[in-house]
Amino acid sequence: MSHQPPVIEIRDLHKAYADLEVLKGVTITARRGDVVSMIGSSGSGKSTLLRCANLLEDSQQGEILFKGEAVHWRGSGPHRRPGDPKQVLRIRTNLSMVFQQFNLWSHMTILQNVMEAPVTVQGRDRAEVEQKARHYLAKVGIGDKADAWPAQLSGGQQQRAAIARALCMEPEALLFDEPTSALDPELEQEVVKVIKDLANEGRTMILVTHDMRLAADVSDHVVFLHQGRIEEEGPPSALFGAPKTARLQQFLSATQSA
Repeated sequence: MSHQPPVIEIRDLHKAYADLEVLKGVTITARRGDVVSMIGSSGSGKSTLLRCANLLEDSQQGEILFKGEAVHWRGSGPHRRPGDPKQVLRIRTNLSMVFQQFNLWSHMTILQNVMEAPVTVQGRDRAEVEQKARHYLAKVGIGDKADAWPAQLSGGQQQRAAIARALCMEPEALLFDEPTSALDPELEQEVVKVIKDLANEGRTMILVTHDMRLAADVSDHVVFLHQGRIEEEGPPSALFGAPKTARLQQFLSATQSA
């Protein structure tokens, strides 16, 4: 299986906002079935990296490859933009993103929220999509909420609806941006369970999280970002069990005492 190109490969990525360098040459690879977690303090560049991978943000330097296919750029440095809109759409629909704040449409039912992109963006058959949408809502444990409005759901239920929406795109990989940080601890567990189930199914995922236990439980590979660079990376047992760098030791003791 290893001869297949990685689902996502990011090589030496640089990103700045004006004079603020957020990413200073980051390289990350996620092969099929890999769960890669990114940890680090706020402002270390984790969420920015995820948004660059999904082409929601433009990066100034470095390569982004999806299943071995490199993103086509035009321009360079601060003027660099993706050059092929069709390619952007194809990559973005294959890397479904789950945001911290759920981002559900308040004027649509949960079922409509989950169906919207597959029908309008991918042009899939409405009946087929509805069947899939109901399947994924049941899978994340809110099959009975299909006709509810987002405002009628708890935060944990809304986040699970957002995960069902991402799954309904039938993506090659899921990108999670702090999926539990807006939730109360007891609601957080509902979402953690869903993420663990997806990891056990062998789905390819990149996860930005502040939840060290989740990162330790589900990841094949953990990346510790510090001030826009990878400070340390490896299997969770090594990073959490025997951190090598003083910065990671410091970060982990701060999160444990929080």
